Amino acid sequence: MPRASSPPEPRPTRPLPDLYRAARRGGFHQEVGFRIEPKASGRGFATVAGRVEHRHLNINGVVHGGVYATILDTAMGASVVSLLSPKETTATTSLYVEFLRAAREGDTLSAVGRVLRRGRHIAFAEGELQGADGRRLSQGHGTWYIWSDEERAAGRAARPRPT
Repeated sequence: MPRASSPPEPRPTRPLPDLYRAARRGGFHQEVGFRIEPKASGRGFATVAGRVEHRHLNINGVVHGGVYATILDTAMGASVVSLLSPKETTATTSLYVEFLRAAREGDTLSAVGRVLRRGRHIAFAEGELQGADGRRLSQGHGTWYIWSDEERAAGRAARPRPT
């Protein structure tokens, strides 16, 4: 019996170099209720902020760890995006998050992501999540893979075509 061909591997769309436009574009972080703060972001760093709502809480009544991870991933990823050329794309390849303190409903959270090093294909970033009082609630670091349009096109051409 012939096998059905599998769908193509998903690839991220090319990011917008302008964080003002990227912030308006939306995405998962906005569904969670947090926004990129373009005025508190720049080349090699980005800020994401928002207010904790009831939907962000776990069964213990504190912010779910996935919310912390989302905010940090968004801030660090945006810091990498701010260094890309218009013909480059990036995606998170690893993410490590440490949970230091709990946040509660009504708290305002702010994360800053910073690029530590950007190479040709890999970027390293770190992030810090704070409450409104400035106390560190969480921290993280990760890596982002970077590829160009030309490399994506070459990869597509090299893939065997289904018969």
